[in-house]
Amino acid sequence: MNNRLLKNSLYLFVYIVIGMVLYFVIGYFITTVKVEGNSMYPNLVNKERVILFPQANVKRNSVIVFDAHGEDPNAVSNDDYVKRVIGMPGDHISFKDHQLYINGKDVKQNYISKFQQQQGSEYSNDNGHLKDWNIAKLSETKWEYNKNATVVPKGEYFVMGDNRAISNNSRYWGFVKKDKILGVAHTLPWSTNKTARHNINDLAE
Repeated sequence: MNNRLLKNSLYLFVYIVIGMVLYFVIGYFITTVKVEGNSMYPNLVNKERVILFPQANVKRNSVIVFDAHGEDPNAVSNDDYVKRVIGMPGDHISFKDHQLYINGKDVKQNYISKFQQQQGSEYSNDNGHLKDWNIAKLSETKWEYNKNATVVPKGEYFVMGDNRAISNNSRYWGFVKKDKILGVAHTLPWSTNKTARHNINDLAE
């Protein structure tokens, strides 16, 4: 009887240890976070949960979650933003005649509407309006940090929300440092719709 009890206790202990190891291993590679706000609409919606891969490589068009405190001057501790990576380190980025350009080449943005690609992607807030802009113009006149930048610096990224007309993003405050990125986001398999899942999960390049 004592041997059986000891054996069952040992099994239980092993199961608990395995469960704890799996919990920490999975948590290291995968976690979930909740989207707050509509800056990524229509591809992500308010209160939607996404899978976050902390170890994934950040690429152009990756959708990332990052700690905005110290990037956006108005962000406070524990403010995490969800945005799409538009510019990689070394990129020249500009917006002219309703068209986004990266390194002088026009960018196809089929994951958002024509309005968001064009009028929605202009710079516009209480401090002014720019139909045409580039990094040099934004950094010189609009940003508190990253003054006098002309390209995306090494180890940093230029990000925008898909819902450009309301998104508070790199147009307004500058770049996101690599060490501020918490992970790359993907939709849950059963959430949203096929088009939105493709636009979040499959466009990184």
